[in-house]
Amino acid sequence: MSSNKKYWKSVEELNENSSIVETLRNNEFVEAIPTDEFLGDKDSLSNSSTTRRDFLKYVGFSTAAASLAACEGPVIKSIPYVVQPEQIIPGIADYYATSMFDGFDFANLLVKTREGRPIKIENNTIEGAKFSANARVHASVLSMYDNMRLKQPKVDQKDATWSDVDAKVKASLADAKATGAQVILLTGTLASPSTEKLVSEFLVNNPTAKHVVYDAVSSSEALDAFEAVYGERALAEYEFEKASTIVSVGADFLGDWQGGGYDKAYAQGRVPKQGKMSKHIQMEANMTLSGAAADKRIPMSVAEQKQALVKIFSIVTGTPVAVGKLSNEAEIVKIAGQLNQSGTKGVLVSGIDDKNAQLLVLAINAKLNSEAFNPNQTRQIRKGSNQAVAQLVADLNGGKVHTLIMSGVNPVYTLAEGKAFADGLKKAKLSVAISLKEDETASLTTIAAPAPHYLESWGDVQIIKGTYGLTQPTIRPLFNTRQLQDNLLVWNGNAKTYYEYLKESWTGVLVGKTWNQAVHDGIFVSATVSSNVATGADFSAAASALAQAKSSGELELNLYTKTGMGDGQQANNPWLQEFPDPITRASWDNYLTISKADAEKYGVENHNVANGGLNGSYVTVTVGGTKLERVPVIIQPGQAKGTIGLALGYGKKAALKEAMQVGVNAYTLYKGFNATQFASIGLESGEHEFACVQLQKTLMGRGDIIKETTLDIFLNEKDTKKWNPPPMVSMDHKPIEATKVDLWESFDRSVGHHFNLSIDLNSCTGCGACVIACHAENNVPVVGKTEVRRSRDMHWLRIDRYYSSEDTFAGDNKKKDEFNGLTGDKGSLSGFGELESPADNPQVAFQPVMCQHCNHAPCETVCPVAATSHSRQGQNHMAYNRCVGTRYCANNCPYKVRRFNWFLYNKNNEFDFHMNDDLGRMVLNPDVNVRSRGVMEKCSMCIQMTQATILKAKKEGRQVNADEFQTACSNACSTGALAFGDVNNKESEVAKLVEDDRMYHLLEHVGTKPNVFYHVKVRNT
Repeated sequence: MSSNKKYWKSVEELNENSSIVETLRNNEFVEAIPTDEFLGDKDSLSNSSTTRRDFLKYVGFSTAAASLAACEGPVIKSIPYVVQPEQIIPGIADYYATSMFDGFDFANLLVKTREGRPIKIENNTIEGAKFSANARVHASVLSMYDNMRLKQPKVDQKDATWSDVDAKVKASLADAKATGAQVILLTGTLASPSTEKLVSEFLVNNPTAKHVVYDAVSSSEALDAFEAVYGERALAEYEFEKASTIVSVGADFLGDWQGGGYDKAYAQGRVPKQGKMSKHIQMEANMTLSGAAADKRIPMSVAEQKQALVKIFSIVTGTPVAVGKLSNEAEIVKIAGQLNQSGTKGVLVSGIDDKNAQLLVLAINAKLNSEAFNPNQTRQIRKGSNQAVAQLVADLNGGKVHTLIMSGVNPVYTLAEGKAFADGLKKAKLSVAISLKEDETASLTTIAAPAPHYLESWGDVQIIKGTYGLTQPTIRPLFNTRQLQDNLLVWNGNAKTYYEYLKESWTGVLVGKTWNQAVHDGIFVSATVSSNVATGADFSAAASALAQAKSSGELELNLYTKTGMGDGQQANNPWLQEFPDPITRASWDNYLTISKADAEKYGVENHNVANGGLNGSYVTVTVGGTKLERVPVIIQPGQAKGTIGLALGYGKKAALKEAMQVGVNAYTLYKGFNATQFASIGLESGEHEFACVQLQKTLMGRGDIIKETTLDIFLNEKDTKKWNPPPMVSMDHKPIEATKVDLWESFDRSVGHHFNLSIDLNSCTGCGACVIACHAENNVPVVGKTEVRRSRDMHWLRIDRYYSSEDTFAGDNKKKDEFNGLTGDKGSLSGFGELESPADNPQVAFQPVMCQHCNHAPCETVCPVAATSHSRQGQNHMAYNRCVGTRYCANNCPYKVRRFNWFLYNKNNEFDFHMNDDLGRMVLNPDVNVRSRGVMEKCSMCIQMTQATILKAKKEGRQVNADEFQTACSNACSTGALAFGDVNNKESEVAKLVEDDRMYHLLEHVGTKPNVFYHVKVRNT
């Protein structure tokens, strides 16, 4: 019989109305545990010495309660289409062909949209599309969703309507016309036939108006030289695939020289085929992407480069010119001889900001009759005139400008005389800035007119003469914006829309193709061939003038644009700010680069702290009377002695989130539009903390990471194991190839699809387009400078950069092989320490590394919850919902490619980047999870893309085509360095590449059997 007896612990329980009893019955802890005090404060949490056991004791029950509460997720209402657009199918991506030109970058593109939102940039590969997207173009889709954009017109810094703007502008133009006062239309290079036609109509309607073209980074000297010889103000086009010998004198043609876009053609000649491979010689002051890729790199100041150029001109053309003794004259003479020997297969390019130097370049290529030099299909970019801009600044300050209309320029920030320009603005009766942002210039003008992003606009471009690109909107304008062309139509009194005007303008361009077809393709190539005939120019006089070039005895400052930031237009783009520079591996900064010898001379230091972070000195840089203070310094191997480098595009403050207001404004030193200035530096107190990832997740010292050989050995050594040796292990006390020994039982992988990724080290230039494309496709979060410095960057794909310690990597191997014992001159203890110091002019190698998708993956065996597992298709999967964040997999990964979400990066004010606001989150790919705190993530080999390809083929009732499979990185790679596909399809490119003699796997001796493989780098020394 059950007992009904009631037990009690205290007298209080006898009181039926007691609130205390009820509280005790339902709560184990009488007082709430103050978890918010330490969990809510990032600083106190990171500094806490609480043990794991105590932490769990404190928060165990409250965390469990929070987890239960989290199961009841917030209600987010979905509103379906009232009338669904026919062309939009939920869950299915649409692609639009378009062209991009922002005055600095340009590309022929496909824009991926989901449910009406552009979310990713891809390359347009249709015939005639020549220009691929670089890292900045890939990131430009995020710049459209920038919450700091100018959202509506402003007059006198107050919100206004377009009617207000039009009335004010028309009245000012009428007044200027009546009084004969000067009107200036200041734009960047337009490269748009229809816009140039509109501008000419504007000038006809306003007889006192003048069009001034201004490029933040000028090519005016090269334009002047080409115009003097060929009669056209344009830039010559170069076709590097046709060259067997490439000599560059200060031209970073794999970077932003003449707009860039040369990497694809260059890479075609850099992969050894049929016994041929181009030879590349680079003379430069700063270490650049082109210098890193060169077979021979000679560090030289610009003054020395000018002398070398004169010497080469003298030898190639046979024109005697008196030039001083060069420190490396024998090498220069040899280079000139190689150019002569190559004949039509030789080409020389130069980035020196000097008309005389550019004249000599034209003369040398004409003498060689170089096939790679194309003076007919010219580049219609960088059309700015240094003289016209200087005159405008003078006229503004002289009160001669009545009305100033600007579009796509920010001269208050980008002009060395920015302060003088700002002062002159006040003297104009009306100033208008048509701008994406209320930037340094727009914030000072009478009218700030918001411009749409190129993804919201119509337009046309002609980058190469005869090749036209169309720009079409991929989304309705997000804000109350109006593009320059529509403004000009209104102010010209034309009632047409720009779309109608553009369509009419193309009637004279389109031959054999309809308008709709041109919009669909995004490109049209004219059959008309132009021809530029060279006229006489006094090359001897130019050579004689150039031969007088001398160094001033001060340091030579070389200004340049970084691969990530360019001219600074996208400074508020967190993808680009966090993008590690390919050369220095530093993000979130610009800095002065200096040689080791000069650093010792000026007392400048770099050192790594305990967590691997890089710290460096500050200096003040003085050019003329202009000082730039507290500039951080990085000691850069390969920097020419007596020279320093500094990147443009940083130091912006207006219309930027606080986290993006980084770096110093080097444009203040860009005097006379000359990238080379004489400077002095002075050491400052304090130490700068860099976000440099060079010492993070490194594979250095882990065996054969980079495999190299020379072209001579590659061609003549028939035994491939001599230059691509397989790793050996011991079995039964006998050496055996590592690939023939296995701890695992394998299964048949020849059934169905099996994905492999090929990476050719010869083609990879380190440009980083793949890194940004991966960000866009896979919703990779931005973590900010502080977290990057703590080795917590989230990049799924990194591009490792290696320097040689001796002059060459071969020299490193020789030194390593000659180690004898632990101590002494040849001891390995001191020897390996020496190998950690790069040479003054090192060889450079780039290596993209992502999850290797090992068939025998060490991460899979240690996961206690089976969150990471392998598929029959060769992909290593991550089940985010299963992951409990033990990080065992990261510890067990020999490639260091796994990333841990230390925090919630989405909707978190501590990480105020694009994922923290509704507009920025519009760029997120709905096919990929946004990961949460405590979850491990890494490259998925874009499984959502491979599955979409399979489903598409299945829906269409066919087999997947040979090279139809793609990943974000392989899609973005313009050089072809990354090739992805199904290795079981013997027709696919990747199936052929896996059989290549140059193929090897990373850390093959570990026995992981990766599905990513590399190709031995061949150098044409």
